[in-house]
Amino acid sequence: MSNAPDLRHAAVRDVKTGKDVVIYQPANLYQCELGVGPFVEIQRDSRIGAGTRVQSHTFICEGVEIGRNCFIGHGVKFANDMFRDGAPNPARESWGKIILGDNVSVGSNATILAVSICDGVVIGAGSVVTKSITEKGVYAGNPATLLRRLDP
Repeated sequence: MSNAPDLRHAAVRDVKTGKDVVIYQPANLYQCELGVGPFVEIQRDSRIGAGTRVQSHTFICEGVEIGRNCFIGHGVKFANDMFRDGAPNPARESWGKIILGDNVSVGSNATILAVSICDGVVIGAGSVVTKSITEKGVYAGNPATLLRRLDP
């Protein structure tokens, strides 16, 4: 014998959007600001810059800032709770910040932890970014490392 599940539908709630934003259903967007219309989950207090393109199955956790004209590939995950005590920490003030500059490209299935990434960086598919990136270049691997510099 089982109880009936608590059924909830995807929703768009308390979302600020720029001009000409298109949101394709299903979408679960709440308490965030969009410059584009993604088909992903974007949580509260996140900001997505104008001209940025976010591909399907991407998860953008609370408080992520993504600059203008970025590309976020399919299945990219942003994680700001570093499980410092070996378990999820419900205290938002303990979570790290994630900030991507302008013109950043992130390949499919990459994971971005609590870091800052400067303008013009390319992150390879499947990479795990564990440390802040301050130099424009191509980064890949687990953990992501600099493969080659790009012109400033």
